[in-house]
Amino acid sequence: MSATPAPTTATTDSRDDLVQHGAKAHSDGGWDASDRKVPVQTRSERFASTDPAAFPDVTGREVDWKLSPVANLRHLIDGPLDGSPYAYLARETPGASVDWVSPSHELVGRAGTPEDKASANAWSSVENVLLITVKGDEPTTITVGRSGLDDQPRAGHTVIHAEANSSGLVILLNSGAANLVENVEIVVDEGAHLTIVSVQEWDDEAIHLGSHFSRVGRDAQLKHFVVSLGGKVVRINPSAHLAEQGADADLNGVYFADAGQHLEQQVYVNHDAPNTKSRVNYKGALQGEGARTVWIGDVLIGRTAPGTDSYEQNRNLVLSEGTRADSIPNLEIETGDILGAGHASATGRFDDEHLFYLESRGIPEDEARRIVVLGFLSEIVQRIGEQGLQDRLIAALEAELAGGAAARAEADANAATTA
Repeated sequence: MSATPAPTTATTDSRDDLVQHGAKAHSDGGWDASDRKVPVQTRSERFASTDPAAFPDVTGREVDWKLSPVANLRHLIDGPLDGSPYAYLARETPGASVDWVSPSHELVGRAGTPEDKASANAWSSVENVLLITVKGDEPTTITVGRSGLDDQPRAGHTVIHAEANSSGLVILLNSGAANLVENVEIVVDEGAHLTIVSVQEWDDEAIHLGSHFSRVGRDAQLKHFVVSLGGKVVRINPSAHLAEQGADADLNGVYFADAGQHLEQQVYVNHDAPNTKSRVNYKGALQGEGARTVWIGDVLIGRTAPGTDSYEQNRNLVLSEGTRADSIPNLEIETGDILGAGHASATGRFDDEHLFYLESRGIPEDEARRIVVLGFLSEIVQRIGEQGLQDRLIAALEAELAGGAAARAEADANAATTA
């Protein structure tokens, strides 16, 4: 996504003895030229490297870690990782292929470079890279499933390549136990149309850190979906580099956090070429004590991107007390020649008026809740365009809601017994 920036060189004025009247060094300003600290002014300047040793130790105060449960992730951030090939399930599909390749393959590193220590740790630990290729003139759909990773700290690296003028849907299904940190690179060549759906249905104690880097070529289109339902801690950070004229990125996400679950997404869109377009739309629901979600959206419209059309939004629906949703949209514009740019964020509790309206028409409370919440979340799911997967995900969301209804009923029964 971004190249490693050149080291910032401190410069000193030849008149160092002259000090502005009334000015003095701030406690965190780093005014001393011998130890000048220049803050990162824009998202594209964030440090990146494939070497984990190049990153400082993670303390949990960094901008990209401060909302994450670092104590639970330490073993993946800087501990040893098993980078050997793992078992996956994929049917032979016309117009698509899946192969293990060397980390020195020409496509590895083309879409991006790690911007955090965990991602770099995984990058440097893998022995082989899983290459998924979409090719040909006819649309194709391929599903790659993983369900046997066990709970040992593991590294993964996947490259998804859509060749020029191809059209495909790639579904990544994740389930079972996991202690995984991985990089997913997505390369969309000129005129290609690619849809990626990453589904996280991990076991309750699973931990998954993922960095998705994508590079979208001339007049190409990428639709990217992150669906996070299972796992103790799931942090998926998608980024899209609109590198050539006419590139189009549509980034979507849906998540449902239960009690004690942490689901996080840090999204980055880099408009780096003329007449590019992006849409970011993430929706989530939270229920249960300690349910936590984090969404951070960064959009950069660079000086080289006139004619940009961009919009990002995040919506969160709070279904019970004791939850927390962080939602932080950011927009940087470096050129005045754009078609449009904007962002929006909203987090709110369940609407009692909607609930009352449905109950007044004879619909039981639990069914009324199901209708409202599914209507809220299914907008994202229905945009995937693959009916079988959409039905499966709607059923999974209904199961999440049913679990919440059962928990509420149990809590009400316990309260009545205590009274």
